[in-house]
Amino acid sequence: MDNEKLQTIRHSCAHVMAQAIRRLYPGTKIAIGPAIDNGFYYDFDFPTGTKFTEEDFPAVEKEMRKILSGNFEFVRKEVSKEEALNLFKDEPYKVELINDLPEGSVITTYTQDDFTDLCRGPHVQSTKEINGQAFKINKIAGAYWRGDSNRPMLTRVYTLCFEKPNDLKDYLTMLQEAEKRDHRKLGVEMDLFHLDPEDPGQIFWHPNGWEIYTTIQDYMRKMVKRDGYQEVNTPAIMPRTLWERSGHWGHYQNNMFITESEKRLFAIKPMNCPGALEIFKSKLRSYKDLPMRLAEFGHDVRNEPSGTLHGIMRVRGFVQDDAHIICTEEQVAEEVAKFCKLLKKVYHDFGFNDLVVKFSTMPEDHVGDLATWERAEKALADACHEAGLEYEIQPGEGAFYGPKLEFKLYDCLGREWQCGTIQADFQLPSAERLDATYIGSDNKAHHPVMLHRAILGSIERFLGILIENFAGAFPTWLAFEQAAVVPVSDAFADYAKKVNDALLQADIRSNAYLSDDNMRQKIKVITKEHKTPYILVVGENEMKEGSVTVRFRQSSGLEQKTMKVEDFISYVQNKIQSHFVGI
Repeated sequence: MDNEKLQTIRHSCAHVMAQAIRRLYPGTKIAIGPAIDNGFYYDFDFPTGTKFTEEDFPAVEKEMRKILSGNFEFVRKEVSKEEALNLFKDEPYKVELINDLPEGSVITTYTQDDFTDLCRGPHVQSTKEINGQAFKINKIAGAYWRGDSNRPMLTRVYTLCFEKPNDLKDYLTMLQEAEKRDHRKLGVEMDLFHLDPEDPGQIFWHPNGWEIYTTIQDYMRKMVKRDGYQEVNTPAIMPRTLWERSGHWGHYQNNMFITESEKRLFAIKPMNCPGALEIFKSKLRSYKDLPMRLAEFGHDVRNEPSGTLHGIMRVRGFVQDDAHIICTEEQVAEEVAKFCKLLKKVYHDFGFNDLVVKFSTMPEDHVGDLATWERAEKALADACHEAGLEYEIQPGEGAFYGPKLEFKLYDCLGREWQCGTIQADFQLPSAERLDATYIGSDNKAHHPVMLHRAILGSIERFLGILIENFAGAFPTWLAFEQAAVVPVSDAFADYAKKVNDALLQADIRSNAYLSDDNMRQKIKVITKEHKTPYILVVGENEMKEGSVTVRFRQSSGLEQKTMKVEDFISYVQNKIQSHFVGI
């Protein structure tokens, strides 16, 4: 089924839910009910004294199915503004929407049975096209009207909705699996990190988690160096004057942490781009110096609302695998194509091979003139063609300074994650902004183009995705503990230490388990909490032969094998060096 038809079913089902809630809770005011991924939501203002809870879900679903059984048509009607205002005179949220419509707008209503809603459509032909067993109300949340904390708090009712019951069943199964893989739960169980409610949006990395974090960072550092980048580092706090010239003060100030010193305002950097351009400007540059690829693992801080924070997926303090490519306009297509090749390689090494590319164009809130934006968008489109990439247009979703490509990957549960991005910026280097120039072959000064790009996005968020994708059972090259050496008794502790030392000398992350716990207890911890790829059991035979009995992680499909220590080291080193996604 095509996505457009499914979204139509979902939006039509939202109208049915609104009708059911109005019947069950007379006096409820209705707001908006759009289709979203996997279903829809509708915002309601329930009468004073009415408390809508999860216990009410079954009654609403029953009423919805009763409405569906009537096979009512969705009847579209065009009305004048005056007619619409009269029709919805008792619905304050609808009245506000009507009054905000531009003069001359076509206003339409849709009616099924005795329920009429303000809506642009489209809808299915009748309620019989909505399967009564293919939807399920799954949660409620508070939502300010039009996202304004000064406006009324409404009740947002989320509903899953699909074409067929089996589609809903499959999705619910996926949600159950996703709950088991929740990075917040596994982060605690595996002792990777913790989050302190007194310091929202900041991560306290424990040794296990930091081992994985630095492994990812070291890998990215190696990859960008091979691809011709130079690593830089810029100040964490920069003056208001710089942020004003860059445009961030006027367009991003609400998300910036501001501080003051000696009667001057400064901001903790929410992004690294102005700093990279200041490095470029620090000396006279020639066209022969371009492209200049500057990578920075800079720690950024953004003042995200506490209600939007989510584990390590959305935080206030984070590090991006950030880089800025400063180049001529003629070099844009080649540089974007080069970036795309690197991005594909990196994603492959982490086990992600299916990508979707979205092309985001000029937003309403932007800087620069239309002609410059058109040149930037054409350059990015040409680059996509050169890289052999197909893309979907996201109108108006670009950054305020330029269009961008967004790269979305899919995890093992089929969930989509937006990670990589590259943005063509003709604005920041311009005379009106930070005024960066290079001397061209004509011996004249020219403004370069700046390409903002990241592959992983924030390392924190990407690690959260990896935790959930692998359910904590990381590939060998990423695991914080790659091998665990377990003696069958204390008599073989010295040999276990010897094996462990050999592994550490070979740069294999290993631990010898020499506590008083019995072997079964040790293996349980290693298997359940650490999810270690290889458990090396050593006893009398292993000590005599200079070997180890390797127990492979259950998910590998292998059981166990006795190997010489040096052979095991070579085996693991090969897995690590090849970035094999498994063990």
